[in-house]
Amino acid sequence: MLDALLGRAELKERIEELTEEKHHLERQLEAESERRADAVSDRQAAEKRVNQLEDKITELEDRVDQSETATDRSVRGTESLRGGRLAEILDRLRSFKTGPEGALSAVIEGEDASLPDSVSDVAGDCGPLVRGVAPTIYYTDDAGLISVALRPPLLPEAFVDWNDSFRVDEAWFRPTGTLVFGVVRADVFAVGVYEGTERLDYAGFESNVKSDHSKGGFSQDRFERIRNEQIDDHLDEARERLTDKIDAVDPDRVILTGEQSILTQLDDLADHTASTDAGGKPEAALDHAFSDFWTTRLVTF
Repeated sequence: MLDALLGRAELKERIEELTEEKHHLERQLEAESERRADAVSDRQAAEKRVNQLEDKITELEDRVDQSETATDRSVRGTESLRGGRLAEILDRLRSFKTGPEGALSAVIEGEDASLPDSVSDVAGDCGPLVRGVAPTIYYTDDAGLISVALRPPLLPEAFVDWNDSFRVDEAWFRPTGTLVFGVVRADVFAVGVYEGTERLDYAGFESNVKSDHSKGGFSQDRFERIRNEQIDDHLDEARERLTDKIDAVDPDRVILTGEQSILTQLDDLADHTASTDAGGKPEAALDHAFSDFWTTRLVTF
């Protein structure tokens, strides 16, 4: 899998193909030596092609060796950032100044996507590591003084930006403006209205939803039907409560977290959704989900 990630598998397959072609041409050369003198020009052309193939094989083998050496590079550290620690790291990035087009900020959207050429060139042997932590924002400079990746709660659309400083938008990393933030499970719902990190309003409730089918009594099918009806009723009330908060404050953003299978029932009301394992009573679940969501992953190379 690592060979495929670094492109070595394709290079090795190409080496095998070229080696086989070289052997085939060498066999042709042996046959040519037994033919008439007017085949000399063909022999010379074949010899030239063999030499070219040998040079190409050597080049590809060198590239394989270099990519294998690159695997010696590893991530230097990882850290989950929130609160004061997050603010400190963002301030450090904002304070970095260099010459024109000396600081690179780039959104890497997915692990399977190729790095843009300008990013790959400056990342060097860190390129596979950067792809491995995507989706992320990669920050580095032309002198190699900084090489870090930050995965914010709200990843912006893809861009590659060379400038004299790093591109760090507060709204990617921390709650800004008026925010409606909710958490929903099959039996719990909670929603808060926030101004930045300060919660101004709250609503939440629990519903009695069957969780286990005891032996005896009604059938499994009937149990599932009753449970689904209870969940539907719970989500109807959750939709009503969430809509009330949105209509009341006209927020800048609506973010909803919770069980992935449940989120799809309410995601039309949200600007952003994210799964969370936040449990407990409604208010505790909301606090847990809010903290989890507004966490940034830092990776240093």
